[in-house]
Amino acid sequence: MPQVGESPRKFYLELIKPSHYDDNGYVIQWWRAWIPSNSLSSVYGLALDAIKRRVLGDDVKIEVGVYDETNIVVPIKNIIRRFKKNGNHGLVCLIGVQSNQFLRALDIARQLRAAGIQVAIGGFHVSGCIAMLPEMPETLKEALAMGITLFAGEAECGRLDEILKAAADRSLQPIYNFMDDLPHMEGQPIPFLPKEYVSRYFRDLACFDAGRGCPFSCSFCTIINVQGRKSRHRDADDVERLMRANAAQGVHRYFITDDNFARNRNWEPIFDRMIELREKEGFKTNFVMQVDTLCHKIQNFIEKAARAGCKRVFLGLENINPDSLKGASKNQNRITEYRKMLLAWRKAGVITYCGYILGFPTDTPETIERDIKIIQRELPIDMLEFFILTPLPGSQDHKELYLKGAWMDPDINKYDLEHVTSNHPLMSRAEWQEIYDRAWRIYYSPEHIETLLKRAVATGISPFRLADMIFQFYGSYFYERLHPLQTGLIRRKVRTQRRSGLPRENPVVFYPKRVYEMLTTYIPGLRFQSRLHKLRKKIEQDPASKHYTDIAITPVEDVDEDSLEMYQSDSAHAALVKAKAKAQSARPRPVSESVLA
Repeated sequence: MPQVGESPRKFYLELIKPSHYDDNGYVIQWWRAWIPSNSLSSVYGLALDAIKRRVLGDDVKIEVGVYDETNIVVPIKNIIRRFKKNGNHGLVCLIGVQSNQFLRALDIARQLRAAGIQVAIGGFHVSGCIAMLPEMPETLKEALAMGITLFAGEAECGRLDEILKAAADRSLQPIYNFMDDLPHMEGQPIPFLPKEYVSRYFRDLACFDAGRGCPFSCSFCTIINVQGRKSRHRDADDVERLMRANAAQGVHRYFITDDNFARNRNWEPIFDRMIELREKEGFKTNFVMQVDTLCHKIQNFIEKAARAGCKRVFLGLENINPDSLKGASKNQNRITEYRKMLLAWRKAGVITYCGYILGFPTDTPETIERDIKIIQRELPIDMLEFFILTPLPGSQDHKELYLKGAWMDPDINKYDLEHVTSNHPLMSRAEWQEIYDRAWRIYYSPEHIETLLKRAVATGISPFRLADMIFQFYGSYFYERLHPLQTGLIRRKVRTQRRSGLPRENPVVFYPKRVYEMLTTYIPGLRFQSRLHKLRKKIEQDPASKHYTDIAITPVEDVDEDSLEMYQSDSAHAALVKAKAKAQSARPRPVSESVLA
C-alpha cells in the first residue's frame, strides 16, 4: 500500500495496432479509417478490467494508451520520453499484427527496444506461424533476437494479467504460447474503446466479436488454425452490456467481426436482445456482419438480422466455379443457392457485398473475366471486392507450400491479398496481377454501376447508401490504388515514417510530390463522386426505374434456367460451361477504362 501522501507508482501500457507499408515504403494511414480493429478493442477492454481489479497491486497505477496506426500517427518519440521518465516501467504491446503488418511492427519495436522498453507482439502472424509451421520463420527469429516477447493465442482468462505481472517484474518470457488452450468467451470483459478513439473511424464505427472460430475448412483461411474450428461465443447479456456502454457515449454503429456470425449458436438470443433494445428502448443500433452463403437456410436468420439493425452483410462468395471451390475445401458454398440467398437479403433491404478470390488453380484471365460477367448478369450482388489468393502464414495453403519448398515472396509486407506472392499453374505473376487490377474495372464498369443503382431503386435498397459504397469501394481502389479494406478518408503520408532500409526523401522533393499526388487523387475522385450521385438522382427520378427488372432480381422460380450461364451443378453442367468459356476466351471483349464516362 502506498504511504499517506505518496503517489502510486505508474505502469505504462501502450497498445498499438500497426498498419503496413505501401509499395513506396510509406505507412498507410488516414484521417479517418474505414475498418476498426477488434483486437485493439478486445485488449483495451481486458486492460480496463485488469485496472479495475488492480492486478499489479494497490501501489501501482496502470495508465493505458491506445493507437490504431491506420488513423493516427503513433508518437513513438513521445512514448520513449514518457517511459524514460518513469524508469521504463511499463510495456508496449503491438496488437493483432497480421503478416503484412509484421515488418512495420518490427520497425516500431526496434526503436522502442533501442530505448530499453519492453515490447510484446501478438496477432495472427505470430499465432499462425507457431500453430502451423515445424520451425520458427525468420521474421519471428528476428523479433526474438531483438528481445521482443511473442504472444501466440488469445489474451482472455488471465493471460493478459500474466503478461502485465511479468512485465512489471521485468521477467517476460521470450514466447507465450496459448494456442492449445483457447478461452471461453461468455462473461469475459467486453471489447470497448472510448468515444475519442471510436471517432477516428469513419462515422464512429465500433466493433466487437460475438464469437470466434469457424467450423469450415477453407484451405486459404487462417481463422480455423488460429481461433479454432470449434466456435466459441459471447451471450446476449454480454452483447447488451457492450451496447449499453457504447450507447452511453453516443456510439451506435458496429462491425461484428465474427468470421461467420451465422454459425454462432447464440445468434438468435443476441438478435432478439438487439431487437428489444431497438424496438422497446429506442436504441439506434445498426451494424455490418459477415456470414456464409447458406445463412438463408437458417429459419428467421435474415428477417431477425434486419430487425436487429443489419444494414450491410459481407458474404464469402469466393468464386462461382465449382472446381475452384472444391479445390479450396470451400465445400459449404453451393452455387445453385447463391441467387436464393442474395434475393433473401435484398428482400430484407440489406446491402450485400461479397469477397471474390482470384487465382484458384483453374483460373485464367479469360475465365475470370467471363465469370465476373456472369455474376453481373445473373447474381443480385450489390458490391463485389476482389482478393488475390494468398498463402497467408497460418493457412493450410501456406504450410503445404512451405513444406514443399515452393516459391513464396519473401517480403511479407506484400501479403495483403492484393499482391501476387506465389506461382500459379496457368498464369504468370504479371498476368495474375494484371487481371486483379482489371477485375475491378470489369465489375464496376459504367454500365454495371447504372444497373446496380437501377436494381436498388426497383427492390427497395437505398440507392444513396449504395452509391456511397460504390464510391468507397471502387473509388478507393481506382484512385488510391489500395484495397478498400485498408483505405479510409483522406490519406496521411508522413515523410519521417518510412520502411527501414529505404532512404528518407528530401523535404524539397517529398512535399511538392505529395501535393501533386493529392491533387491528382482527390480532384478526379470528387468528380467521380459527383457524377455518381447525379446518375443516382437521375435514376431515382425516372418513374420507369421502379419497374426495372433483369434476370438477377427476378424471383428464382420465375427464371428460365436455360437462359442462365451460371454453373448449375458441380459436374456435368460445370463441364459444359467450361467448354463454352474456352470457346469464348479466344475473342475476349475489351474493357472500358473510363469511370462513368
